[in-house]
Amino acid sequence: MKRLLQAAAILIAALSLHSCMVGKFMCNYALCPQPHGVEDIERTRHKADSLLPGSTKWYDSLHDAGILKDTVITGNGGYKLHAVYVPAARPKEAAGTAIVVHGYTDNHLVFLYLVRMYRDELNYNVLAPDLHYHGYSEGVAAQMGWLDRLDVEKWAEVAHGIFNDDFMVVHGVSMGAATVMMMSGDELPDYVSAFIEDCGYSSVWDQFASNLKQQFHMPPFPILTSANIVCKHRYGWSFKEASSVNQLAKCDRPMLFIHGDADDFVPFSHLQKNYDAKVNGYKVMWVAKDAVHANSFQKHPEEYKQKVREFLNTVKAM
Repeated sequence: MKRLLQAAAILIAALSLHSCMVGKFMCNYALCPQPHGVEDIERTRHKADSLLPGSTKWYDSLHDAGILKDTVITGNGGYKLHAVYVPAARPKEAAGTAIVVHGYTDNHLVFLYLVRMYRDELNYNVLAPDLHYHGYSEGVAAQMGWLDRLDVEKWAEVAHGIFNDDFMVVHGVSMGAATVMMMSGDELPDYVSAFIEDCGYSSVWDQFASNLKQQFHMPPFPILTSANIVCKHRYGWSFKEASSVNQLAKCDRPMLFIHGDADDFVPFSHLQKNYDAKVNGYKVMWVAKDAVHANSFQKHPEEYKQKVREFLNTVKAM
């Protein structure tokens, strides 16, 4: 019996060590993708043009003319964070300010299609940040929206200081959408008027559990559980506390929910879960037919613009 207990103890210790090692691997794999940041700028410039041809030429021309400008703040944890901002095409008639929040492993350049939509077609002032660890911003790992929400709240203050608008919409895609939803449950200034989330996940735990199943055909326990412990120890937050659903339950400001019904990266089921979690205030849902992940604009560009325009006009009329 004693030998059996010793053998069991050794087996448990070996399994625990293995689980810990795999958890560290997954934490690194998920939160520290390579390449990233400045090393990845050229890929994202090409991606921006693939999503909307001519985007980087448009960006460079405004940047060279001094119309589109760079700015830097100190964000969560003391890291330097970068953003660009540009006034509306007709500044004296600006409809408000939009903050455009990019997705996982991308940066502000990739979502120039939204910056162009807001500036050139909806006549909004725009600020587009690079989140922690992305683009020209510093950082040690992706924050998956949870701590990013605090940085975007700082960017909202910066944008308000620049443009002095009393109407601001925060629009994010994928991880950026999760950032927006997580931000929506916090106490915010009155000028933060509305939110648009495009294909965001219900929680980091749910998203990683889905990825683990899809890519590695493995259940959450024990790998995700171990990775969660590693993340909490290293970065101070956990996958389960990083919840869009929990934050949406506290949100009472208008929100437009967008998701492609062919999305299998952030499963389409997350849309209903997120939508149902917001129980207070105006909300509307748009399902983009046959759109895969983060593809709703490219699949239905005119309808996308119209849904955004209608939503913002409705909110302003309230």
